[in-house]
Amino acid sequence: MKRAPAAASPVAAGGVPLTEEQRLAWLRLIRSENVGPATFRSLINHFGSAQAALDALPDLSRRGGASRAIRVATPGEAADEMAASVRVGARFVGLGEPLYPPWLRHADAPPPLLAVRGAVKHLTTPAVAIVGARNASVAGRKMATLLAKGLGEAGFVVISGLARGIDAAAHEAALTDGTIAVFAGGLDNIYPPENAALFDRIIGSEGCGVSEMRFGWAPRARDFPRRNRIIAGMSLATVVVEAAERSGSLITARLALEQNREVLAVPGSPLDPRATGSNNLLKQGARIVTEARDIVEAIAPMLEEPPEVRGALRAPVSDVPISEPAESERARIVEALGPTPIEVDEIIRFTGIPARAVHVVLLELDLAGRVERHPGQRVSLR
Repeated sequence: MKRAPAAASPVAAGGVPLTEEQRLAWLRLIRSENVGPATFRSLINHFGSAQAALDALPDLSRRGGASRAIRVATPGEAADEMAASVRVGARFVGLGEPLYPPWLRHADAPPPLLAVRGAVKHLTTPAVAIVGARNASVAGRKMATLLAKGLGEAGFVVISGLARGIDAAAHEAALTDGTIAVFAGGLDNIYPPENAALFDRIIGSEGCGVSEMRFGWAPRARDFPRRNRIIAGMSLATVVVEAAERSGSLITARLALEQNREVLAVPGSPLDPRATGSNNLLKQGARIVTEARDIVEAIAPMLEEPPEVRGALRAPVSDVPISEPAESERARIVEALGPTPIEVDEIIRFTGIPARAVHVVLLELDLAGRVERHPGQRVSLR
C-alpha cells in the first residue's frame, strides 16, 4: 500500500508557539465558567488576547443578564493545573501552535488547549480512528487488529478512546507504528482503570494520550461525546468495526460526517446485535471495509487537498475598543433566538444588526448561561 505523507515538521506545519504567560492565560480562560471552545474562540477573536478576554468576562456576563458574578479561573488555579501536568509528564499544546493536531484545527469548535501525555511526535501525522463495541466479539477484535497493523504499515497513526474491546485491540496492534488515546476525563484519570497498563505501553512506545479536560476530572456520561468529537476531529476517517444500534461509536461516526471526514464500517453478521449499528451505517452509505487498503484508498484525496480551517483564531476585528450594543439591538437579537438552533449569519441577516454587535451580544448571553452553542456556528436559547 502507498504510505501516508510523513508528518510535517513544526516549522513546516506553521503556527506560533505560545509564551508561558499566554499559555497560563489561555488555561484560565478555558477553565472559566460558561467558556467552551466556541466561546473561547469568539472571545480571542474579539479581544485579541486571553488576558483581555479575562478582564472583560465579568462585565460581559452582567450585560448578558447573569444572576450572579461569573466564576473566572484564578492564576493560582491555572498554575496548580500546570504543576499537575508536570508531575505526570504532560504538557499543554495550544490551537495554532506548530504541534497542534492539524486536522483537529479544521474541526468544529476544536479544543483551545490539549493536554498531551507521552511523545508528541505523532500529533501531526495523518491519522485514522478505529472505534467499536466494548463487548466486542473475537472476530471484531481480530479485524480491529488487522486494520490497525495495516494502517500503521501504511504510515498512519491509529486513534481511539482507550475503551475495552475494539478500542483496546486497535491501540494494542498499533503500538509499533504509533497510536493516540483520547481521554474523556483528565489525563491523570485513566478510564477504564483496567487499561492503565495498556496506556503505559502506549507511552512507552512513543504514543501519547490527549484530553481537553482538567487534571483530576473523572469522566461523566456527557463527557464521552465530547471525547468522541476529538477522536473524529483528529482523524481523516473513522472506521467502525462493531457497534450496537445505540452506541457511542455511532456518535463518533456522526461527528466525523459533520466534519466532512470519511466514515467506513466493517460488515457484520445480521444475527449479531453488536453489528446492527455498523451494518446500518453501510445501508446509509458508509464505505465498506474488509482490509486496510480500503481505508487508505478512501482517504487518499483528503491528503492532497486538506479542507479550509473553520473558525480559526484571528487578529482582533479592529483596534477600536468594543462598545456596548444598544439595548434595542440586544432586545432584537434575543427576540430572534429560540429553542431551535439557528446560524449566526441568519441572525445577522434577519435583524440587520452589524455582525460585530451580534457577536458581542451572543458572547454576553453565552457567558450569562442563556444560550447554547451548536456545531455549524449555530446557537439557541437555553
